[in-house]
Amino acid sequence: MAQPAAVKPLEGGARVAASLAVGLATFMNVLDTSIANVSIPAIAGDLGVSPNQGTWIITSFAVANAISVPLTGWLTERFGQVRLFLATTALFVLASLLCGLAISMPMLVFFRVVQGAVAGPMIPLSQTLLLSSYPREKAGVALASFSLTILVAPVVGPVLGGWITDNYSWPWIFFINVPVGVVAFIMTASLYRGRETERLKRPIDVVGLALLVVWVGALQLTLDKGKDLDWFHSTEIVALAVAAALAFCLFLVWELTDEHPVVDLSLFRNRNFSTGTLAIALAYGAYFGSIVLLPLWLQQYMGYTATDAGLVLAPVGVLALVLTPIVGRTTGKVDPRVYATTSMLVFAAVAWMRSRFNTQVDIWTLVVPTILQGAAVSCFFIPLVNLALGGLPPELRTQGTAMWTLIRNLGGSIGVSIVIASLTNKTIVMHARLAESVTPFNQALADPAAALLDLKTDTGLALMEQLMSQQAAIIAYNNNFKLMMVLIMLAFPLIALVRVQKGGLPAAPAHAVAD
Repeated sequence: MAQPAAVKPLEGGARVAASLAVGLATFMNVLDTSIANVSIPAIAGDLGVSPNQGTWIITSFAVANAISVPLTGWLTERFGQVRLFLATTALFVLASLLCGLAISMPMLVFFRVVQGAVAGPMIPLSQTLLLSSYPREKAGVALASFSLTILVAPVVGPVLGGWITDNYSWPWIFFINVPVGVVAFIMTASLYRGRETERLKRPIDVVGLALLVVWVGALQLTLDKGKDLDWFHSTEIVALAVAAALAFCLFLVWELTDEHPVVDLSLFRNRNFSTGTLAIALAYGAYFGSIVLLPLWLQQYMGYTATDAGLVLAPVGVLALVLTPIVGRTTGKVDPRVYATTSMLVFAAVAWMRSRFNTQVDIWTLVVPTILQGAAVSCFFIPLVNLALGGLPPELRTQGTAMWTLIRNLGGSIGVSIVIASLTNKTIVMHARLAESVTPFNQALADPAAALLDLKTDTGLALMEQLMSQQAAIIAYNNNFKLMMVLIMLAFPLIALVRVQKGGLPAAPAHAVAD
C-alpha cells in the first residue's frame, strides 16, 4: 500500500465527463425506485399473479436498498470507493437485465432484491466521488448536479414507465438500464483510474449487521405493506413493528458499545448532522408524498392516464434545471439557512395551493404549483446537504453520506405511508358523511338541475355514488396537502439550530491512493 496522498480535483473536460458518468449511474439507480410503480398491473397480469402480489416488485427493491445503504462505510473501507462503485454499477446492470428476462414472479422478486442491494451504496458513493472531483470552492456545483438526478428522477420514473409499458412491454423498463449502465461504468473506470481510496480490513460487526438487517427490513416492510393490510389492525404489521422497535433498541445499545460498529453512531453527536438530516427527512417526506398523491388522484378520480398524470408533474424540473446551478455556484456566498428557509416557505405555499384544488381544476392550475415546486427543489437539497455534512471530519464523510441517504429515504417512505393512510381513512369518513346527506329531505336533490340524480333509478344511484366518491376523495386530498404543509413547517426550527460552517462544505476527504 502506498503512502497516503491527497486526491486532487479533476479539471476541465474530465470534471464535466465525471459529473456526467456519475450522474448517469445515479439517475439510473433512482429511476428504478419509481419506474415500475405504474407497470405493476401489466407485470402482474403477464406473470399470472394478482396486483397485490405484484407490489412485491416495489417492496423487495426498497427493503434490500434500505438494508444495504448503511453498510456503505464498511464496504468502502474494505474494497475502496472506486472499486465498490464500479462493482455495484456492473451488478446493477446485470440485475436489471435479469429482471427483464424473468419468467416468473419469484424470479423477478429475487433479481429485484439483488438490484436493490447493490443500488444501496451507489448513491452515497456517487456523491462522495463527485465531491472529490471538484475543488472545495466549487463543492456546491457538484452537489447541484447530484441533486438534479436525485430529485427529478422520481418524477420522470412514472412517466417513462407508463410510456414504455403502454407502447412496448414491461421488460423494457429494466432493459433501458443496460446501455446507460455500461456507458456509466466505462466512463467512471476511465476517469477515476488511479484515484482509489485506501483499503482497511476491519472485522465485521456480525451482531450489529444482523440487527441492522432486522430493524431496517422490518420497518421498511411495515411502511410498504401497512397501507394494504390496514396497519395495526393486522397481526402481521403489529409483529413487524414490534420486531423493528426491539431490533432498533438492541442495535443502538450494541453499536454504542462495540469496538468496530457497522454504523458509527458518533455521527449524531454532531449537531449539524443530526438536525440537518432530520430536516431533509421531513422535507423529502413531504416532497415524495406530493409526487405520489397528485398522480394517484388524477388517475383514480380525474380520468387522467398514467402518462398524462406523470406529465403534470414533469414541469418540476423546469425551474430546478435553471436555478440549481445558480444555487450551487452561490452556496459559499449565501447563508445556506436562507436558501433552506426560502425553499421551505415555497414548499408550504405549494402544499397550500394544492389543498384548494377541486374537481373542476384546469391544467394550468395543476401545473403552476408544480413549477414553483421546482424552485423549492433547487434551493433545499444543496443547502441542507451543506449544513448536514459540512462539519463532519473527512474520515466520517462516507458513513455520514450513507446515513444521510438512509434517513432521507426512510423519511420519504414514512411520508408516503402517512399520507396514504390518512387519505384512505379520510376518504371513507367523508364518503359516509356525504351519504348521510342523501335523503328525500335534501332540497338540493329536489332541484330540477339534479334530475339526472333520480335515486329511484339504477343510473341515478350509480351517478350519485360516483359524485360522492369524487367529492370525498378531493376533500381527503385537500386535507393531506395541508398535512404536508405542517410537516414542512416542522423543519423550520431545525434549520435555525444549525451552525454555518466557515468555508462551506469541504470538497472531499483526502484519501490515500491504493496500489
